[in-house]
Amino acid sequence: MKRGLLRLMTELSSRKFVSRMAGTLAKSAYSRRFIRRFADTYKIDVHEAEKKLEEYTSLNEFFTRRLKTGSRTVDPAPEALVSPVDAKIASCGPVRDGLLLQVKGQDYTLDELLNGSPRVAHYRHGYYWVLYLSPTDYHRIHSPCDGDVVESEHMPGRVYPVNEFGLTHMRRVLSRNERLVTYIRHDKGELAMVKVGALNVSSIRYVEPLPKMLSRGDELAYFEFGSTVVLLTEDGTFDPRTDLKAGDRVRMGQRLGTLTTKS
Repeated sequence: MKRGLLRLMTELSSRKFVSRMAGTLAKSAYSRRFIRRFADTYKIDVHEAEKKLEEYTSLNEFFTRRLKTGSRTVDPAPEALVSPVDAKIASCGPVRDGLLLQVKGQDYTLDELLNGSPRVAHYRHGYYWVLYLSPTDYHRIHSPCDGDVVESEHMPGRVYPVNEFGLTHMRRVLSRNERLVTYIRHDKGELAMVKVGALNVSSIRYVEPLPKMLSRGDELAYFEFGSTVVLLTEDGTFDPRTDLKAGDRVRMGQRLGTLTTKS
């Protein structure tokens, strides 16, 4: 009963206008007074931030903060595929004939996640990572490899929460929420980065100008409040690390595995 009520309340609050209202408040000068409390509540390491807390003009500006140079180390190996974000691994594993299996108890098809893109054929037997960013995390999104942006697509949708409750108890949130997909061609093949919007996320934004050529670790986009990245690798082009599993935390630049030549 309690879970059903929570699901109903979440359905009612998942309208885009609710997120727009939250976004307007977070971008206002009034929201500055909440920055210190927000940082303390979520135990954010403010010493990593590019600026001092009092220099941020709004809660949103603090939330989308950049970090000081050197705060993250990007794996230097040319064949490394690195985490594009600071996040908790919600799920990971091989794609089975176009299915992402058992993401918090639910299966997702590539067709629904990528909105029926013809590029789905590249990923039907690839590998996937579902990376959840909590309010504690740094929310800039970086390139996981060297490569060229070959296509991007925006998919309007809802803004359900993508936390433990949302992924487990709401129906197929990764494919129903607003999404921004970037396809990157690297020297071993192709990958797709699916940025998934969430409750109280007013937008998912690309950096401007959006680069066409990327180096591993280059800034690509950012979330305005917490969300999730789904990273997909093309069939036969990736060997994952065997010591990473669901529930582990990763930092931007940390190696997820090795890009390999497609057989």
